[in-house]
Amino acid sequence: MSPDSLGRHDSWGGVRAVVAGFGVSGAAAADNLLFLGADVTALDESPGDEHRQERAALLETLGAHIRLAEGATLLLPDDVDVVIASPGWRPSAPLLAQAAARGVPIWGEVELAWRLRDPDQPAPWLAVTGTNGKTTTTEMLDTILRTAGLRSAAVGNVGLPVVEAVMDPTPYDVLAVELSSFQLHYTDSMAAESAAVLNLAEDHLDWYDGLGGMAGYAADKGRIYERVSRACVYNVADEATRRLVEEAEVVEGARAIGFTLTMPGVGMVGLVEDILVDRAFIAERATSAAELCTIADLASDAPHFVANALAAAALARAHGISQQAVRDGLRAFRPGGHRITVVAEHDGIRWIDDSKATNPHAARSSLLAYDPVVWLAGGLAKGAGFDDLVTTVADRLRGVVLIGRDREVIAQALARHAPDVPVVTVETGETGAAVMEEAVVAAAGLARPGDTVLLAPGCASMDQFRDYAARGDAFAAAVRARTGG
Repeated sequence: MSPDSLGRHDSWGGVRAVVAGFGVSGAAAADNLLFLGADVTALDESPGDEHRQERAALLETLGAHIRLAEGATLLLPDDVDVVIASPGWRPSAPLLAQAAARGVPIWGEVELAWRLRDPDQPAPWLAVTGTNGKTTTTEMLDTILRTAGLRSAAVGNVGLPVVEAVMDPTPYDVLAVELSSFQLHYTDSMAAESAAVLNLAEDHLDWYDGLGGMAGYAADKGRIYERVSRACVYNVADEATRRLVEEAEVVEGARAIGFTLTMPGVGMVGLVEDILVDRAFIAERATSAAELCTIADLASDAPHFVANALAAAALARAHGISQQAVRDGLRAFRPGGHRITVVAEHDGIRWIDDSKATNPHAARSSLLAYDPVVWLAGGLAKGAGFDDLVTTVADRLRGVVLIGRDREVIAQALARHAPDVPVVTVETGETGAAVMEEAVVAAAGLARPGDTVLLAPGCASMDQFRDYAARGDAFAAAVRARTGG
């Protein structure tokens, strides 16, 4: 039975759905498909951790067929009407390749969610993507929307899976939707009311090997603009984001809205000295600008944080949110853990946890906010290079401490472009707390009063830590143990 024409009010009885991967989004997709009456088979390449096993057991109790490869190659069942692919699964995965060869539709959980919106009360989506800043911007946007009195939620790559939000019996007024390139890759019909691409830089190139590399990654990011009806928000300082707007097929009347850390032109939001202003959504935009808030109102004055605030404000204003609600929402917002978080200030040295900086572009944004800085970096580079980053920040580096599997990639870039900067390499084969304790000792040896020690690894964490949060927690614990905080 073809699911193409089915929605939330239709019976999905007879639809044979395969969910590839039962992480958080896969489990949510399987759960809701079972609720709609579909015959669901949930597959995964490994049993995973305790949480994944619990989700699998629950799905089986609800009637799903559970299959684990346990080291073997997963095969697509004979009779399948649709495959729901988890974001981390590459199209070349054997099961997805089999589906493509057979002509079986492959959706992501986000695509499924879009198709399951309530046609009578379809909450508009304000969508955010980019290499860095997605979560902060989405959470800022959600805070603004809720400050304005709307029932909103941050969903997608942060917070709830989107399918859980759209299937909530109490409808939302609007959704702030964070989307990764992986999620967008498996999205075909989504039409956000407004969307933003915050920036584009090398990331996840290992995933895009054979899929166009950087060009394929950018193209997937650009899918967020397709069918937008109100505003395509882009980064004036990042020409690639503007090109994605120009290439998108949008609804007639949709506007291109730039955000900039300089004086904004007409149709933009930006800065006038230390004031965030709107020259896009006011009647007098040709001759004046409306104040939204000041930099002092924000939780951080770091340039990338201010840029995120401008992008969130643009999406909110496009939805009709008042200047006052934007101001009050931005004043109220505080970033989540491991994002430019001050861990300690001791003996004139400031210790900052930005473990969320998992690629060179994110690390660059953090490093440019501090001078001089002792940089703690390394982990899984995911195919990215560090030459441009090191060239940009070399003059502010007091020293560098390197950890992780791909530390040599960064060390080589430092040798080429910052040969006079002291570098300490943590060679230990230990993982977790032991690694970070040694790294913090090394950083303390390099830092002087007035310096900032910055954990902005520029790499993923899974070689030595469970995730970036565990890495940040280990850093904070080691710093507090050393400083007595």
